Amino acid sequence: MATLLVRNATVLVTMDGARREIAGGGLFARDGVIEAVGPGDSLPASADRVMDLAGHVVLPGLVNAHHHLDQTLTRNLPAAQNVNLFRWLKAHYRLWAARTPEASRTATLVGLAELALSGCTTCFDHAYVFRNGCRVDDQIGAAREIGLRFMVSRGSMSLGESKGGLPPDDCVEDEDDILADSERVIGAYHDAAPGAMTRIVLAPCSPFSVTPELMRESAALARAKGVRLHTHLAETVDEERYTLERFGRRPVAYMEELGWLGEDVWFAHAVHVNAHEIGCFADAGVGVCHCPSSNMRLASGIAPVKASRRAGVKVGLGVDGSASNDGNNLLGEARQAMLLARLQIALRPPEGPDTTLSTSDPARDHEWMSAREALELATLGGAAVLGRSDIGSLEPGKCADFFALRLDDVAFAGGLADPVAAALFCTPGRAAFTVVHGRPVVEHGDIVTIDLPAVVAEHNKHAARLAALSGGA
Repeated sequence: MATLLVRNATVLVTMDGARREIAGGGLFARDGVIEAVGPGDSLPASADRVMDLAGHVVLPGLVNAHHHLDQTLTRNLPAAQNVNLFRWLKAHYRLWAARTPEASRTATLVGLAELALSGCTTCFDHAYVFRNGCRVDDQIGAAREIGLRFMVSRGSMSLGESKGGLPPDDCVEDEDDILADSERVIGAYHDAAPGAMTRIVLAPCSPFSVTPELMRESAALARAKGVRLHTHLAETVDEERYTLERFGRRPVAYMEELGWLGEDVWFAHAVHVNAHEIGCFADAGVGVCHCPSSNMRLASGIAPVKASRRAGVKVGLGVDGSASNDGNNLLGEARQAMLLARLQIALRPPEGPDTTLSTSDPARDHEWMSAREALELATLGGAAVLGRSDIGSLEPGKCADFFALRLDDVAFAGGLADPVAAALFCTPGRAAFTVVHGRPVVEHGDIVTIDLPAVVAEHNKHAARLAALSGGA
C-alpha cells in the first residue's frame, strides 16, 4: 500500500471539528486515506512519496457541487452573452444536442483540468442532454483519465415545447428510455463505498423541462437504488412564474408536492426563496448549491446564503456550467461567494428591530461572510450537500484530497499576515499541487495526468464546429 507524507507547510488548514490551522503542519496517508495530521514532528519520518511544502498553504480539496462540463464547448457564445436564463437556454439547447461523444470527452477533460488547477478535487456534473449518442459513460471515462473524484448525474429532459416545456421537442427524451438508462448507469458505475471515485445521481433538469411524473419516478428509482437526487430550483423569477402558472405552486412547494424535500436531495441555485422555504429546506435536510458567478452573469439574483446557513441548511458551492460562468475556477468562485454576500448587506435592510443600521454598525458584523466561511462552503459545505463524509477536511479517516498554493507568488505579495485568508482576498492563482486520493493531478502548477495541450487543441476543434452551427464562428 503506497504511503504519502506531506511536511513543512507554512500552514495546513484542516477544516476539522476544531478548525485547526497548523503551522509547519503536514499529513501522512496510506493508500489514499489520511492516517495522521499534525506538526511535522508528530508524523512518520518517511514514506513512499514525500512532499516538502515549505512556503505553501495547504487546504482540503475543493468540492464543486454543481456543474455542466459539456458547456465548456460553448463558452462565450455571442448569442448568449447578454441575456437571462430562459433566452440563454434557447440559444444553447440545440448546440448541446449537436455535440458528439468525442466532444463530450474533451469538454470533460478541459473542465476538470481547469478545476484541478484551482484546487478542486471532487466535481459533481449535472449532465442531461443525451438524445445524440452521448452517454454518461463518456464523461466517467474522461474523469478516470484525469483522476478527479467524480459524481455525475444521469440527468434528463422530457418536456418539450409542444407540451409546455422550454426545450425544443427534438432535444428531449422518452421517459421510459430515461428511466431504463438511469437504472443501467447506476448498476454499471455507482460506488457507495467510502473513498469512491465514481458515484451516480439522478437529476431531472428543471421544473420547466421535465414532467411531474418523471420527477416522481426518478425519485422512486433513486431511493430504491440508494443514490441522491438533484435539480435546478428557484433560480429565476421566470421559473417562479412558470410553476405558479402551470402548477399553482411556488417552486419549493411544487417540489414538496412531488416528494422532493429530503436529506437525499440538493438543489442548484435557490436564489428566489423566502424565509419559510428556507425553513422547509432546513427541516427536511435539503442541501443547496450556491453558484454566484452564474447568478450574476445571467442577472438571476443573489441567493440568501447567510440566511440559509443560519437556518441550518447545508450549503455548498458550484462553478455551474462553463457557458453561464465561462470559467472553471472553484477557488475564484469561493472568492465571488464571499464578495457577493458582502454586497448583499448593502442591498437588504438590517435584520432585527433597528432598520436604520448602516453597514458600518458592529450590530451587522454577523452578516459579513469571511474568507474562512467561504472556504468552508467550498469544502465541508460541498461534501455535505453531496452526502459525503469522506472528503471536505484533512483529518484521519478522510481521503487524501488537498491542494497547495505557493505563498511566494506575486498575488500574495504583502498579504501574508493571514495566509489562509489571502487565498481569497488576494487574487486566487493556480494551485501549485492538487492531490486526489493521494495521487498528484497537478504538480508545480501543471496537469500531470493527461497531455493537456493536445486535449485543448482537440477540444477547440469541437467547439469551433458548434460555434459555426450557431453562426458565432
